[in-house]
Amino acid sequence: MSRITLAACALLCGITNAAADQSVSITVHGHKFSPSTVTVKAGEKIALSITNSETSAIEFESDELNREQVIAPGKTVTVYVGPLAPGSYPFFDDFNIAGTGKIIAK
Repeated sequence: MSRITLAACALLCGITNAAADQSVSITVHGHKFSPSTVTVKAGEKIALSITNSETSAIEFESDELNREQVIAPGKTVTVYVGPLAPGSYPFFDDFNIAGTGKIIAK
Protein backbone atom coordinates (compact mmCIF):
# COMPACT_ATOMS: atom_id res chain seq x y z
CA MET A 1 0.00 0.00 0.00
CA SER A 2 1.22 3.47 -0.77
CA ARG A 3 1.70 6.10 1.91
CA ILE A 4 -1.19 8.09 0.44
CA THR A 5 -3.50 5.08 0.63
CA LEU A 6 -2.45 4.37 4.23
CA ALA A 7 -2.94 8.02 5.20
CA ALA A 8 -6.36 8.09 3.57
CA CYS A 9 -7.34 4.85 5.33
CA ALA A 10 -6.17 6.18 8.70
CA LEU A 11 -8.08 9.41 8.16
CA LEU A 12 -11.27 7.57 7.18
CA CYS A 13 -10.97 5.17 10.10
CA GLY A 14 -10.58 8.11 12.47
CA ILE A 15 -13.65 9.79 11.01
CA THR A 16 -15.64 6.58 11.29
CA ASN A 17 -14.65 6.05 14.92
CA ALA A 18 -15.46 9.68 15.80
CA ALA A 19 -18.84 9.61 14.06
CA ALA A 20 -20.77 8.94 17.27
CA ASP A 21 -20.09 9.22 20.97
CA GLN A 22 -23.11 7.04 21.85
CA SER A 23 -24.93 4.17 20.18
CA VAL A 24 -28.61 3.41 20.71
CA SER A 25 -30.57 0.45 19.32
CA ILE A 26 -34.27 0.75 18.54
CA THR A 27 -36.51 -1.97 17.07
CA VAL A 28 -39.88 -1.51 15.37
CA HIS A 29 -42.24 -4.40 16.08
CA GLY A 30 -46.03 -4.40 16.15
CA HIS A 31 -45.95 -0.89 14.67
CA LYS A 32 -44.24 0.40 17.82
CA PHE A 33 -40.72 1.57 18.63
CA SER A 34 -38.96 -0.37 21.38
CA PRO A 35 -37.78 1.26 23.47
CA SER A 36 -40.14 4.15 22.79
CA THR A 37 -38.16 6.53 25.01
CA VAL A 38 -34.39 6.74 24.88
CA THR A 39 -32.30 8.86 27.24
CA VAL A 40 -28.92 10.06 25.96
CA LYS A 41 -26.17 12.36 27.16
CA ALA A 42 -26.62 15.92 25.85
CA GLY A 43 -23.78 17.41 23.81
CA GLU A 44 -22.72 14.15 22.17
CA LYS A 45 -23.23 12.65 18.73
CA ILE A 46 -25.55 9.65 18.65
CA ALA A 47 -25.78 6.69 16.29
CA LEU A 48 -29.38 5.41 16.25
CA SER A 49 -29.44 1.83 14.99
CA ILE A 50 -33.04 1.24 13.92
CA THR A 51 -34.19 -2.28 13.05
CA ASN A 52 -37.44 -2.82 11.17
CA SER A 53 -38.85 -6.22 12.17
CA GLU A 54 -42.13 -5.50 10.37
CA THR A 55 -43.20 -7.15 7.10
CA SER A 56 -43.56 -3.74 5.41
CA ALA A 57 -41.36 -0.66 5.19
CA ILE A 58 -41.34 2.01 7.89
CA GLU A 59 -40.21 5.62 7.73
CA PHE A 60 -38.31 6.88 10.76
CA GLU A 61 -39.00 10.62 10.87
CA SER A 62 -38.35 13.51 13.24
CA ASP A 63 -38.89 17.17 12.46
CA GLU A 64 -36.89 18.18 15.54
CA LEU A 65 -33.94 16.00 14.53
CA ASN A 66 -34.33 16.95 10.85
CA ARG A 67 -34.15 13.27 9.83
CA GLU A 68 -36.26 10.89 7.79
CA GLN A 69 -35.24 7.45 6.63
CA VAL A 70 -37.22 4.68 4.95
CA ILE A 71 -36.24 1.28 6.33
CA ALA A 72 -37.12 -1.87 4.39
CA PRO A 73 -38.60 -4.91 6.18
CA GLY A 74 -35.98 -6.91 8.06
CA LYS A 75 -33.29 -4.24 7.62
CA THR A 76 -31.30 -2.13 10.06
CA VAL A 77 -30.26 1.44 9.30
CA THR A 78 -28.02 3.75 11.32
CA VAL A 79 -29.13 7.37 11.60
CA TYR A 80 -26.65 9.87 13.06
CA VAL A 81 -27.91 12.83 15.10
CA GLY A 82 -26.47 15.46 17.38
CA PRO A 83 -24.79 16.68 19.29
CA LEU A 84 -28.11 17.40 20.97
CA ALA A 85 -28.93 20.20 23.38
CA PRO A 86 -30.81 19.15 26.52
CA GLY A 87 -34.45 18.52 25.67
CA SER A 88 -36.98 16.13 24.17
CA TYR A 89 -36.88 15.08 20.50
CA PRO A 90 -39.97 13.19 19.28
CA PHE A 91 -39.87 10.76 16.35
CA PHE A 92 -42.47 8.67 14.54
CA ASP A 93 -43.13 6.18 11.77
CA ASP A 94 -44.50 8.34 8.95
CA PHE A 95 -46.12 5.26 7.40
CA ASN A 96 -47.94 4.46 10.68
CA ILE A 97 -48.50 7.48 12.91
CA ALA A 98 -49.36 5.20 15.88
CA GLY A 99 -45.65 4.37 16.07
CA THR A 100 -44.07 7.16 18.12
CA GLY A 101 -41.14 7.68 20.43
CA LYS A 102 -38.73 10.26 21.77
CA ILE A 103 -35.14 10.89 22.60
CA ILE A 104 -34.47 12.75 25.82
CA ALA A 105 -31.07 14.46 25.98
CA LYS A 106 -29.87 15.24 29.53
